[in-house]
Amino acid sequence: MPLLPELIALNFSLPTDATVADLARVFAGDAKVRDKTRAYGGLDAIRAWRIDTMARTPFIARPLSVETPDGIVIVLAEVTGAFPGSPVVLDHRFTLNNDRIAALEIA
Repeated sequence: MPLLPELIALNFSLPTDATVADLARVFAGDAKVRDKTRAYGGLDAIRAWRIDTMARTPFIARPLSVETPDGIVIVLAEVTGAFPGSPVVLDHRFTLNNDRIAALEIA
């Protein structure tokens, strides 16, 4: 596994059903997540997205590489799970603000 920034590594290690308090250790209170064409804002919405996504299509994400151009942390991760075409490599783009994730885009 590549050497990930501590905050990003913590994000990948959180359990699916992490509490809002757990997520607050990683995400800013007003953080935004975009997963394909849907967007979620705030810790409650991010928690619901995580739980719903795993319930519909269980998966495991294994980071393969990390780059940090222009202040954005880009992690390529192999995602293996119960969905057609598994495994796939997805681009996870993290925008950090101080000591929290302000935005995450998965494509």
